[in-house]
Amino acid sequence: MLRRTAAIVSAISLAAALAGAAAAPQQGKTLKLVSSLPRTGSANAQTTSMVNGIRMAIEERGGQVDGFAIAYEDMDDASPQKGNWDPQVEAANAKKAIADAEVIGYLGTYNSGAAKVSMPMLNKAGLVMISPGNTHTGLTKPGMGEPNEPAVYRPTGKITYFRVVPADDIQGAVACEFIRADLGAKKVFVLHDRELYGKGIADVFRKSAEASGVQVVGFEGIDPKASNYRSLVTKIRAAGAEAVFFGGTTQTNAAQVLKDLRAGGAKVPFVSPDGTFERAFIEAAGKDNVTKEQGGVYITFGGLPSDQLTGLGADFVKRYKAKHGEVPEAYAVYGYEAARVLLDAIDRAESKDRASVIAAVAATKDFTGALGTWSFDANGDTTNRMMSVNTIENGEFKFVKAVGGAPSKAE
Repeated sequence: MLRRTAAIVSAISLAAALAGAAAAPQQGKTLKLVSSLPRTGSANAQTTSMVNGIRMAIEERGGQVDGFAIAYEDMDDASPQKGNWDPQVEAANAKKAIADAEVIGYLGTYNSGAAKVSMPMLNKAGLVMISPGNTHTGLTKPGMGEPNEPAVYRPTGKITYFRVVPADDIQGAVACEFIRADLGAKKVFVLHDRELYGKGIADVFRKSAEASGVQVVGFEGIDPKASNYRSLVTKIRAAGAEAVFFGGTTQTNAAQVLKDLRAGGAKVPFVSPDGTFERAFIEAAGKDNVTKEQGGVYITFGGLPSDQLTGLGADFVKRYKAKHGEVPEAYAVYGYEAARVLLDAIDRAESKDRASVIAAVAATKDFTGALGTWSFDANGDTTNRMMSVNTIENGEFKFVKAVGGAPSKAE
């Protein structure tokens, strides 16, 4: 790296930040990774697990890559007012990362709606973004979301966003097939939280249902801030629903929907996607409402739960338990994998600048990681299509079955 005076460095860094340009670190030999995840509110347990995974990936490399020290900043994209991710906070996080010339990669977001805010900003700045949790199909796949998706998130026309978790076009179809084939339900009432992720997967579910002969007897968005859904339960029972699918998260009141279903006498299976695959959902719903006797709760997940991982994944879980004294939440391994693949790309990049790192991430093929052996495709999606269905027994998540193409084992 060329040596320059502090004044010149400052001027260059400021100009790059103001222009939104992709600049290489100019001061010392430090590269920074930042994550932007909801650290305030009920998602905290999940995201703490993810942050722990990111830190473990950095520690594995001794805190450095190819002679560059790796710094890490844990950003919160939630606000106390919302108790969940906040678009203004996410935008501020993206701006801060862009303006910091040492930042070489952005790990986030957890919520697909938050990604919608920061993706175009980071794309313009030429800063790579790798998500450990976003599943909304339209973020990456043309023709599978809104008419302007994903082009609206790629103002430069280049792909700078990647994700290590399978998208909802896979997950929504898996949930529908499980309800049809495993639960034997022919009539489903579909609810969603009106947000990007929840509405998106509900739409996929409805489309899958139409193709498979499952009758959607109701399709409604809820108010995530409502105190109860008793009138909705009356409608669900009147429609003769044999199962309820909820597109949403713990933070958008999934537990309250379930509690009101049970209180209203609707003892039908409650099926939801990965946004409720966290201990906070069980705690909010109450152990008595999630039992099989009450109809059962089933949750799909883009991958395998911690206790089902093999190879490097199982090794990660073992080391996590030894270090933190508990089994990691489901998304911990995705935080770990996102950081590992980014660090690998930095190592392979010819120059340690933002543009070179983006190119190296895009070129990731047959990556041997905790999730198996996988690649990024032309849209920035993982080629890993492994899914699972899980239930809740005795107040704990229990694996039911794996679905989809398994990645190669990473022994």
